[in-house]
Parts: sequence; C-alpha cells; structure tokens
Amino acid sequence: MSPIDMSATLQSSRAIILVKALPQLSSRHGETVCCAGVTAYGEFKRLFPVRFRHLKGESAFKRWDWVKFSYRVPTSDRRAESCHVAEESILIDGDLPRGERSKFLDPLISGSAKQAAAKGKSLALLRPRSTEFYYRRKSEKTLESERNAYKKAVSQGSFLDDPLEAIEPTPYHFKFRFIDDDGRHDYTNADWELHAWFFRLQRELGNDQAALDMISQKMNGDYPRNGMMFAIGNIAKRPQVWQLLGVLRVDHQSQSSLF
Repeated sequence: MSPIDMSATLQSSRAIILVKALPQLSSRHGETVCCAGVTAYGEFKRLFPVRFRHLKGESAFKRWDWVKFSYRVPTSDRRAESCHVAEESILIDGDLPRGERSKFLDPLISGSAKQAAAKGKSLALLRPRSTEFYYRRKSEKTLESERNAYKKAVSQGSFLDDPLEAIEPTPYHFKFRFIDDDGRHDYTNADWELHAWFFRLQRELGNDQAALDMISQKMNGDYPRNGMMFAIGNIAKRPQVWQLLGVLRVDHQSQSSLF
C-alpha cells in the first residue's frame, strides 16, 4: 500500500480514467504510475502515487473505467488537480460507454496548452489538427539507463508485496507532430497503453517493423479520421513544460448530437 498520513483530512472522488503514463521510479514508493481522469463535474484529477502493477481485482482499473478513491491534498505538489491517493481505497465503479465519450469530453477541450495554463490548469484535453505520428529508435545508452531504472524500481518494493519482474523499456520513442491554436508542436508520447500495445503487436506479428507499421497505420489513419484527443499535462517542477500523456480514440461528435 502507498503510505498516506492518516491524520490528514481525506476527501473522496470519482473519476473516469483517461491516462496511465509510463511507470516511473519513485524514491519512496518504487515503481509508480501517474494516472489522470475527469470527474462527472468536469474536474480534472491527477492520481499518484499509484503502484499500478500491485493493484488486483476491483482495483486494477483501465482506461474508460470510473474509479472511486480517497485522497489528501499533496504537500509537495501544488498543482490544483493533484491528489495523493490512498491506494487501498481505489475501486472500479462502472465504465464510460464508447458512444457517450464525445458528449462527455468535448466540453472540456482546450485550444492549446497555453490556453489551459492561462486558466490555471495543469491537465487538459486537445483535439489536435494535422497530426503526424512517427517513431525513433532509442540509443543503447538510453535503453540501458531505462532498464536500470526499472530494475531499481522493483527492487525497492515492500517485502509484503508480490515480487514484480522489471519492465522492459520500449526500444522506440513514439512521437507526434501536430497543430493546436498556439501553433505547431512536437511531443513525445508517454502513454503507457501505446507502449504496451507495441509489445502485444510485436508478439503477435513476430517483429518490430510489422508492429510499428500497424501502429503508424492506426495513428496516422483511423485515429485522426474517426476522432482523436490528446490528454496533456505539465511537469510539477517545470510547469511551462507540457507532455503528451494519453492518446484517446474519441469519435468526432456528429452534428445531429449537438442539438
């Protein structure tokens, strides 16, 4: 369980999960995942530290699940959306059907990260334009550094937890060029689900290139054609720097549904 000061005032929330970012090494909690979602009232919530691979049963949520959780206001992160979650309180509470996603999320769209920041937000949704997905092979030095970080993360787990195998880092950077209301951008994608998808395709199709071609086809064809959103967020210590945290397949809202 992630330690939380039980003398602190706990609050309760319920949010639809939109983001599971790549696992990171925490000096206190080992391997953690930054997750983010939106409440039924349109409020963004950042959930951390979540040791996602330790969650089981009705706690092991996925994207588009409604999740109930208890949290306190963090002491080291002043971003308004951030919640220090009591890991043992996490509970799946339904999901958001595909046909309802556009109607629910479209009112929350920002024109750009700059516009979101001007409103005091550290999480936002975009409908990117003129998107181009591409990938670059990581250097061996980068891969070795990531392997060592993941090994260190699992070695710091509590003796009360089930042991985990270290994650194998994806050998590629996944990136997007796109346009929003503030101009052109080039973001590296930190969406864990996309990286996990690469490994699934690699196993099914037998090689890297086939997997990369399939992902490129989806990200440069099906997703922008049928509807795509970016979930973005800034960095606590460098709030001017925004990252691509999640790539969401959300249908373009039909004209008839607007009325």
